[in-house]
Amino acid sequence: MQLPIMPPVAPMLAKSVSEIPTGNLSYEPKWDGFRSIIFRDGDEVEIGSRNERPMTRYFPEVVEAIKQNLPERCVIDGEIIVVVGDRLEFEVLQQRIHPAASRVKLLSEQTPARFVTFDLLAVDETDYTTQPFEQRRVALEQVLAGASAPIHLTPATRDHDVAVQWFSQFEGAGLDGVVAKPLAGTYQPDKRTMFKIKHARTADCVVAGYRIHKSGPDSIGSLLLGLYTDSGELASVGVIGAFPAARRKELFAELQPLVTTFDDHPWAWARQEEGTRTPRSSEFSRWNAKKDLSFIPLRPELVVEVRYEHMEGDRFRHTAQFNRWRPDRDPRSCTYEQLEEPVTYNLDEIFA
Repeated sequence: MQLPIMPPVAPMLAKSVSEIPTGNLSYEPKWDGFRSIIFRDGDEVEIGSRNERPMTRYFPEVVEAIKQNLPERCVIDGEIIVVVGDRLEFEVLQQRIHPAASRVKLLSEQTPARFVTFDLLAVDETDYTTQPFEQRRVALEQVLAGASAPIHLTPATRDHDVAVQWFSQFEGAGLDGVVAKPLAGTYQPDKRTMFKIKHARTADCVVAGYRIHKSGPDSIGSLLLGLYTDSGELASVGVIGAFPAARRKELFAELQPLVTTFDDHPWAWARQEEGTRTPRSSEFSRWNAKKDLSFIPLRPELVVEVRYEHMEGDRFRHTAQFNRWRPDRDPRSCTYEQLEEPVTYNLDEIFA
């Protein structure tokens, strides 16, 4: 016997808005983790990701928790998170995506993951995707009534003022912002029918290098950003990209006078091996091991103002967005001190 909804299923999505909307809505914290849809049919459990890739092998402890806490036959939408201390740590969560089973097992014991549920798609023979979210939420609360950590039910409120309070407070526990869901809305896979409100800030950063765009050797793909630490070192903080095609070529020409060698660059650790394109201390994408992240070094003389959501350790959590050039800023003045730090908030209070 099969569930009414079988994998793969794309999750329902949210579109970004600048303010928390009002209306016939339910508000939830926006968790910073791996969006996942759980499929359980008895002892068979599958964890699907947002891009519909299986995640099951990376989270054996979540699989066991699902068997102990969720209905024997169900499909549930939620987020896999890792908690370190009293806050979410996405960087630690990323480390769980590892090809070695022995490493996955070790990390599952050292930094166990949790699963936060926030929508119900099916239980037994009942397909809930055609029902309004208001009813899906009630049903989800019922099926999770006896669940315990590391399975959690996300908090929800219909009070706009409470949502505003959550938006400012929960960032201190590592959360992303707030999600607003129409109470009358059905579950629509891969459709942006919800609303997400995320934190937005600006920072002045040093442009320390660039990567070539896939369209050609004379186009900029991304700019590498740096901020100075208290000890005077230029730390890698993230990148910006998403330039129009014409602007990519213009930027390439404008940046050529600043091209330098790694011998004269603060990031000498990225010096390329002679006759290769791979840096000695090359980083490779955890999601694409073949992605070359080598770059062309620039003299750290150019300052750009970028928009970012929040920090993950000492780096931007997501790709930053170009705002404007700052020819008036001294690159040495671009330090971490300019960044706003949210007030710490205990994650246990959110789960409570």
